[in-house]
Amino acid sequence: MILLQLFYEFMKVGLFAIGGGLATLPFLYEMQEKTGWFTVGDISNMVAVSESTPGPLGVNMATYVGYVIAKPFGGLIATLGLIFPSIIVITIISFFLKKFQESKTVKDAMKALKAASVALISVAGVGVMQVAFLGSQKAESLAFVQDILWKNVLLAVVIIAVMKISKKSHPILLIVIAGVAGFVFKM
Repeated sequence: MILLQLFYEFMKVGLFAIGGGLATLPFLYEMQEKTGWFTVGDISNMVAVSESTPGPLGVNMATYVGYVIAKPFGGLIATLGLIFPSIIVITIISFFLKKFQESKTVKDAMKALKAASVALISVAGVGVMQVAFLGSQKAESLAFVQDILWKNVLLAVVIIAVMKISKKSHPILLIVIAGVAGFVFKM
């Protein structure tokens, strides 16, 4: 039964998370509240690991959650659930795209999907910043300033400054620097 639930939950994520891996985060937060399979901190860790390993973010996260819940077969089932809607939709679209690609309605629908994906990614970004800078605390009043994880904020500012100053800094180097800083300063 758990495998069926894993497939179903990740199929919903795959069906509605238009715009890539970060667009899956609002759905993962909802899944976390509904199922309790993982914590908000686990989501932050999944994003960090998924962003620093090869492969799509959403697939890495589905595999991770599935594995934690039901070992290797759970990882496979959750991953299949995530990609199943894409396979079906792409197959259907490929039959009709040539015929309708110049349609104004199709072009307008694609613009709307882009806007929706920007909104989903923005919500995900705010969620990741909240976990990174506040931990599991929620910013419900101005008193949250005392709960800010200042080391994390400082690291983010340093990484952004390095990216702005040195346009040639490689993302892998920045990931390694952040990982080492997290280990050394116990962030």
